Amino acid sequence: MRETLRDLHEDFLPRSRPRVKHGELPLGDLRFRRVLGAEAWDGLPQAVRARFSKRLRAGASASYDGVILEHRMSRSGWLLAQLCRVIGAPLPLERLAGTAAVVTVTEDGDSGGQVWTRVYARRSGFPQTIHSAKRFAGPTGLEEYLGAGFGIALDAEPVAQGIRFSSAHYFLAVAGRKLRLPAWLAPGRLRIEHRDIGCGQFLFTLRLDHPLLGELMHQTGLFRDRASGSGP
Repeated sequence: MRETLRDLHEDFLPRSRPRVKHGELPLGDLRFRRVLGAEAWDGLPQAVRARFSKRLRAGASASYDGVILEHRMSRSGWLLAQLCRVIGAPLPLERLAGTAAVVTVTEDGDSGGQVWTRVYARRSGFPQTIHSAKRFAGPTGLEEYLGAGFGIALDAEPVAQGIRFSSAHYFLAVAGRKLRLPAWLAPGRLRIEHRDIGCGQFLFTLRLDHPLLGELMHQTGLFRDRASGSGP
């Protein structure tokens, strides 16, 4: 993976710094700062704080271009991904190493959170598109909604050059109530990391581990900043 990262590094260097149009100052967003805590937030690299403090206007988006460097999936992980189709396929359905990916973040005005859209290129057929919504609520202060009422309460903590999000528990939202799923029904511990590597680039890592079945899925992608605040 290190050789692949080195080979791709030059291709993913930003051609130029994103420019903010005259009169369009970036909107400060303190929501992730509140989740992490002021001291942990202030210790993050400036580039990470900039990415997680973009308060987007309605109709605007922040996008990141990337490529999947590594993607492992066990048989159990593949089966889980297929079963999750019934709630909107929130996990990649196939091994995606060497394929392009795009992440787009938009504001969710109704919930006061964000909608994250991940588009994964496939070697044949249409790309797979995954939607999820981050909401600043719940006992941990951060939840991710996957579809059909299923969601994850996330813990957030600083790591070297970035942030790690870990599943605290899974839940099902029904009729305004959130029912916590027992541990034996949960798919395992989910960990997502965002680590800045400089030059406007960062590594995204997703790992899902089951207490009995071991590693179900492991994905690493290299992404770069792109001009934000775009609209129709």
